[in-house]
Amino acid sequence: MLKKRLLALGMCVILGASLLAGCGSAKSEDKSASAGKGKDIVMVWLPNESGDGYKASRDAIGALVEKATGKKVVHKLTTDYAIAVETMANNKAAIGYLGAQSFVEANKKNPKVLPFVVNSGASGTLKDAVYYSWLAVNKGDEDQYKKDGKYVIDNIQGKRFSFVSNSSTSGFKVPSAGIVSYFGKMDKWKNIKVADLLEGGPDKFFSEVLFGGSHQGAAMNLLNNKVDVAAFCDEIMNNYITLVSGDLNATGAVYKIKDGAAEPFNGMIGKEYVVIKSVPVLNSPMVMNTSMLTKEEQEKLVTVFTDPAVANNPAIFVPADSKATGSFKRTKNECFVKVENSWFDPIRALSN
Repeated sequence: MLKKRLLALGMCVILGASLLAGCGSAKSEDKSASAGKGKDIVMVWLPNESGDGYKASRDAIGALVEKATGKKVVHKLTTDYAIAVETMANNKAAIGYLGAQSFVEANKKNPKVLPFVVNSGASGTLKDAVYYSWLAVNKGDEDQYKKDGKYVIDNIQGKRFSFVSNSSTSGFKVPSAGIVSYFGKMDKWKNIKVADLLEGGPDKFFSEVLFGGSHQGAAMNLLNNKVDVAAFCDEIMNNYITLVSGDLNATGAVYKIKDGAAEPFNGMIGKEYVVIKSVPVLNSPMVMNTSMLTKEEQEKLVTVFTDPAVANNPAIFVPADSKATGSFKRTKNECFVKVENSWFDPIRALSN
């Protein structure tokens, strides 16, 4: 039942009229790193979680890996999604926290890369284990994306647009598939493909296309007026924003950069944006390279991460009323739950 529901969620991107909307070098906290050898174990992070503000969260999660494996964790930080994917796929890291699309890419390159847990929804289960992919515009520009009082995406064509990375689920894969699905029903764009969204120009779908490199980067492209519309997700931005009006994660919601927001938003306090499209996306997995871990280590990782005590660790599941930065929020019964490879088939379907 659950699998059918999730598959339907993915397929609606391809078949439904709704829009499903979320470079450089690696940097590392280690001085060397030979993954899987000796007493060290390398854990790789996407750019979104590689910032200084996430250090406490990374360290707390790393402590879980150390508890499960008995090895010292070396955190490999990145500034490029592709580097994180290649690090996992090329046996340079045994553990990683990847987005759904990044995991699918790593798994395709190396089938030994598998998910072991995801953060649940408020129910404490997989049934609501989703976050949201947004298309957003600056406050004051939102009316041009309305028709008969409702938000539509027709007018994003011809605009300056920012994605996150082409390996991002909510910051590229989902919104690009939704755009192609929506505009592909129009005669003018009946032959449109995702590849047509990668570059801008006078004869292109968008007038200009930027890639933020992270969800924070895509949002900054919008807030700095480098683009008119941007794709990014709620999960990362929740650390920097507060709801001004509308319903949480709903189309039409208005958010502003909150007081005390950390970099890169510390110079954007009070700046507002409007979500013109919001769609649920499968939560991101903790992944492991099973060729670099013993069977016992793999089993212990699941056991340690799903221990009820972990859900009560404020450094990992940050309380909803806390100002701390973290990858996961604790609003009710959120926790880590075991997940199978097949759970991500709806994301794979977006590439077919």
